[in-house]
Amino acid sequence: MGANLPVDVDRVRLELGRADGPAVSAAALLLTGAGRVRSGADLVARDQPGAPGDAVRHVGTPDGAEAVEVDLAALPDSTERVALCAWTGSGTLGRVTGLRLRLVAAGSGTVLAHFDMAPRSETALVAGELYRREGRWRFRAVGQGYDHGFAGLAADFGLTPGPARAPRPGPAPRPAPPARPQIRGEELLPADMGERLSLRKQQVATSLRKGGLTGVTARVILVLDASGSMSGLYAKGTVARVAERMAAVAALLDDDGTMQAWTFATRPARLPDLHLGELPEWLRLHVRVGQLGVIGRKKRPKSRADGQVDMRTVGIQNEEQKVIADVRAYVRDHPVPLPTLVLFFSDGGVYRSKEIERELRAAADEPVFWQFVGLGRSHYGVLEYFDTLPGRTVDNVGFFAVDDVDQVADPELYDRLLSEFPLWLGAAREAGVLR
Repeated sequence: MGANLPVDVDRVRLELGRADGPAVSAAALLLTGAGRVRSGADLVARDQPGAPGDAVRHVGTPDGAEAVEVDLAALPDSTERVALCAWTGSGTLGRVTGLRLRLVAAGSGTVLAHFDMAPRSETALVAGELYRREGRWRFRAVGQGYDHGFAGLAADFGLTPGPARAPRPGPAPRPAPPARPQIRGEELLPADMGERLSLRKQQVATSLRKGGLTGVTARVILVLDASGSMSGLYAKGTVARVAERMAAVAALLDDDGTMQAWTFATRPARLPDLHLGELPEWLRLHVRVGQLGVIGRKKRPKSRADGQVDMRTVGIQNEEQKVIADVRAYVRDHPVPLPTLVLFFSDGGVYRSKEIERELRAAADEPVFWQFVGLGRSHYGVLEYFDTLPGRTVDNVGFFAVDDVDQVADPELYDRLLSEFPLWLGAAREAGVLR
């Protein structure tokens, strides 16, 4: 779930199969950049087998499975995503064994990706999606379930009750031979870390579903306070554990699981991008505060590994407005057709409230949501009451503080972390901040 890869062929087939259990039906939804259908014609299913222009068609496969064939080159520019949906007309998908999705090159029959799913109480799900990123098509394994059948799923993407009627389930397909699982960076993680990441991705998905979001994609940026007062939290490993927990957010939301990162104190510094497969080494090399090493009786700077920031240049004071400006400049200079979620961690000591307010007010018209998390009950200045300040296009800032983040369970942390992001997405789309 969450894995993705580029699609370098024009015609592909999304094949839905299963080993045993109730019959499972497949349909495709053609979605705009806002994640909505334009009309009922954007539903492609057994009873409505072709989209306008026949760029997407519902087809069968040699082994009796249901499938959707997509001509990516023929899709109109207004179609940014093609979501493959699955549902059963008999009980829950948990009764289906061996539920799987295959991405196949339509011309050669080559299997490009294979995604095994293990639903439980869901009666419908978005199995996977094709989506545009910077002018190129990619595929992402989604596996997000719904408890209200196909009609409930379709309604979330803007289908009216008439067109959202579930087509008739087809005959039970015959079993297909297993294919090799798709490998991505997280497969390189140590077993215990990989298990934590997998569970946390599910918990992130649950928190997003509570906010009415499924299948959403976003760029994720991590910002870590490295001021002098943070040294104890770094020494205890608290900050490293926070960063590991945030990697799960990027693993689920970001299309390639990569997270940009900054550290800051008196001055900001951009850290190397965090790639999932490099998580243990990234935490070891880059989650640091400023320090001097002691060699013999003389104080000398510790040697740095390639890519490491010289933390002495970052300083020890709190200058949040500078890193906010730095991240804003990066987003402007590296535009993507996605919202950006900034996860900003600090232990407080905020004293540049006017400058911070100026930056965040200016950022209200940008496709970025700023989620601040306080590590302790220190003074957070304007961040504590920014939500109440009028005069912004949308409320682009969330804030909460915890006494001891290590004592906050993952489900609670993700619920709090992601509670305001869905509200901002809706408001930003309505206001034209997101298109």
